[in-house]
Amino acid sequence: MARLAKYLKPYLFLILIAIGMLYGQVMADLALPDYMSDIINVGIQQGGVTNAVPEAIRKSEMDKITIFMSSEEKSSVLENYLLIDQNLPDFEEFLDKYPAVANEPIYVLNTSDALEIERINPIMAKALLVVSTIDQAMSDPEKAVELSKGMGFDLATLPEGTDIFSLILKMSETQRSMLTTTVDEKFAVMGSSMITQSAIAAVKAEYTALGMDAAKLQTNYILKIGSSMLLLTLATVACSITVGYISAKVAAGVSRDLRRDTFKKVESFSKTEFDKFSTASLITRTTNDVSQIQMAITMIIRMVFYAPIMGVGAILHAVDKSPSLTWIIALGVVVLMGLVVTVFSIAMPKFKIVQSLIDKLNLVTRENLSGMMVIRAFNNQKFEENRFDKANLDLTKNSLFINRIMTVMMPVMMLLMNGISLLIIWVGSHEVAQSVMQVGDMMAFLQYAMQVVMSFLMLSMMFIILPRATVSANRIADVLAVDPVIKDPKEPKHFDKNAKWKVEFRHVYFRYPDAEEDVLHDISFAALPGQTTAIIGSTGSGKSTVVNLIPRFYDVTNGTIYVNGLDIRDVNQSDLRDKIGYIPQKGTLFSGTIESNLRYADENASMNTLEKAADVAQASEFISTMTDGMKSEIAQGGMNVSGGQKQRLAIARALVKAPPIYIFDDSFSAVDYKTDTALRKALKKSTGSSTVLIVAQRISTIKNAEQIIVLDDGRVVGKGTHDELMKSCQTYREIALSQLNKEELA
Repeated sequence: MARLAKYLKPYLFLILIAIGMLYGQVMADLALPDYMSDIINVGIQQGGVTNAVPEAIRKSEMDKITIFMSSEEKSSVLENYLLIDQNLPDFEEFLDKYPAVANEPIYVLNTSDALEIERINPIMAKALLVVSTIDQAMSDPEKAVELSKGMGFDLATLPEGTDIFSLILKMSETQRSMLTTTVDEKFAVMGSSMITQSAIAAVKAEYTALGMDAAKLQTNYILKIGSSMLLLTLATVACSITVGYISAKVAAGVSRDLRRDTFKKVESFSKTEFDKFSTASLITRTTNDVSQIQMAITMIIRMVFYAPIMGVGAILHAVDKSPSLTWIIALGVVVLMGLVVTVFSIAMPKFKIVQSLIDKLNLVTRENLSGMMVIRAFNNQKFEENRFDKANLDLTKNSLFINRIMTVMMPVMMLLMNGISLLIIWVGSHEVAQSVMQVGDMMAFLQYAMQVVMSFLMLSMMFIILPRATVSANRIADVLAVDPVIKDPKEPKHFDKNAKWKVEFRHVYFRYPDAEEDVLHDISFAALPGQTTAIIGSTGSGKSTVVNLIPRFYDVTNGTIYVNGLDIRDVNQSDLRDKIGYIPQKGTLFSGTIESNLRYADENASMNTLEKAADVAQASEFISTMTDGMKSEIAQGGMNVSGGQKQRLAIARALVKAPPIYIFDDSFSAVDYKTDTALRKALKKSTGSSTVLIVAQRISTIKNAEQIIVLDDGRVVGKGTHDELMKSCQTYREIALSQLNKEELA
C-alpha cells in the first residue's frame, strides 16, 4: 500500500476533513452514555435534582443543617444564599415559585457559578445526610440506639415532640463532632457521588415542603437531557454521512487514477512487457485489484481513524465511571485479540493466493471464449469444461475456506460482547447494592465497554481486509513500476516534411528477451517509396519479426533501422507510428460500427474518404449488402464478420489514414484469389507514392513486387524481382513451384 501512497496526496484535504468529522462523531458517541447515565441517576432516581445544593431552603431547615458545619463551612454556605422574607420589596416575585415563603423566611441560592456550587456541594450533602439520618432515627428505635452512641443521652427515651436539634445545638463541640463521626462511619463505604445522591432525597423533600412542582422539575430535566442526546445523535448522523461521502469520493478518485495510470502504463508496453504479464492478469489488476484497494481505502477512512479514537476515549470514560470494573474490559480485549490473531494466522496465507487464482480463472475463461471455434472443431468441450471447473473450484474452495473462518468471527464476537455485558451487570449490581456505584454509571460503563470492543473489532476487520488489499496494491504497483524497454529519446529528432520515406535495414540482428540465440541475422535491405517490397519465407523464418521491428514493437538487438535517413530510435514512437499504416495478419476490429472502425485511423475523415478506402479494400461489396451499410454493427473482435471481411476492413482502415508507409503482415491470407488480385491492383493505384512492405505466403500476392526479400532461418537468402529470384534463389524457387505451375509462374 505504501508504494501507492502518492495517489492519496490530491485528497489529503478531504481526508483531514474526514478525520475532523470522525473526531466530532467520536466525541458525540462518547457523550451519549454520560447523558444516559444522567437521565437514570439524576432524571429518574434523583427526580431531576442535580446536586445537594438546593436552589431554595426554608430558614428552619437551614438552621438545622448548619449545626453540623464548622464555622468556616457555615459562613461559606450562607454567603451563597439570600434570605427572603415578607419584608423584602420584591417578595412577590418569589411567592409564585416558592409558596412556603408566605409562612416562613427561606434562603434562595444567589450564585450560578458551577465551581462555587461544586465546592459547597459536599458540605451541604454531608450536613443534609446527618439531618436526614437523625430524622429517620427518631422514628426507628434500632437506628436511635445506634446513633445515641455519639450523644450524651438516649434518643429512644426522649419524650414525644422533643426538638432533638435544639438539644444537639446545646451540645458541646466535642459531642457534636462525635455524632458527626458516627454518621460518617456509617457512610464511609459510600463514594462522594453516592453521598450526594443520598442527600438528594432530603433536597426533594425540601422542594415539596416549599410547594415547588417536583414532577415538573423532573420532566424538564429529562426533556433537557433528552434534547441534548437527540442533537448529539443528529450530529453523529451528519458526521457519519459526511465521512461516508468523503471516503467514497476519495476511494473512487484514487481508483479512477489507478485505473487510468495502469491502463496508460499498459498502453506503453512493448511486446517484451506483455510477455511478462498475461492479458488475463492485466485485466484482473485493472479491475478486481483496483476494486480491492477502493474498498480498503473506504474502510480505512471510516474505521482505522475512527476506531483508535473511540477505543481510547471509551477506555478513559469507562475508567472515570468505575475503575473497579475496568478489568472486565481488559479481559474482553485480551480474548478478542487472541481470536483475531488466531483467525488472521489461519486466513492470511489463503488471502495471498486469491488474486492469482482469479488471474487463472480469467485466463481460462478468456482462452475458452476466444478459442471457441477451435474447441468445437476438435470436440474438446468436455476437456475445457473440466479445465474451467478446476480453476473455478480452486478459487471456490479457497474463498469458502476464508469465508468459513470469517463467519466464526461474528457469533464469537456476539458471545464475547454478551458475556462482557452479563459480567458487568453481575459485578456492577453488587456494587450498586453496596451503594458503591450508581445504576446509571453501571449502564454507562456497559456502553463504554461495548464501544471498546467494537473499536477493537473494527481494527480486527481491517487486519483481515488490509492483507488482501496490500497484495492487490503490490500487483498494481508492479505494473506501474515497469520501465518499458522501448522508450522515446530524451531529445527526439523529427522527420523532414519533404521526406521520401525510405525504410532501410542495416545489418540488423534481433533476439527475443531471455532467448538463447538470435532469430534474425544480419538483415540488410532498403524499401523505397513508390515501390512494393515483399518478404517471403517458410513458416518461422522471421518474416513478421522483421516488419514488427519497423513500428518498434521490439527494438533491434544490433544494427539499425532507418526511416528517411533517421534511426527510428531517435524519434518519438508516436511520430514514427503516425507515418505507418499497419495491417496485421489477424485483423482486429473494435465493437461499434463499420464507420467507427474506419474512423479509428482518422476520426475527422469524410464519408467520401471512408467509401473510397472501402472500395480500394474491396469491402464495399459486402458492406452494401448489410442492412445499415456503414452504420452496421461490428461485434467485439469482429466476431460477426468473416476472416476475409475482417482483413479487408483492416486494410480499409489503414487506407483512411493514408500514411506514407504501409506494412501488410500477411493480411491477404483470408482473401480469395479473385479478390486478392483486384485488391492488389487497387492498392497499387492508391498507394502509388508510398513505401509498401508486404509479408506474404502466396507467390501470386508478391509476384509483381519491385523487390522481394527471401528469408530462411532468420537470414536473407535472396533479394530481387520474381524473375531474378526464380533463377538465383533455390529457396524462393521451391516455394514458388510448391504453389504454382511453371505456366503460372511465367
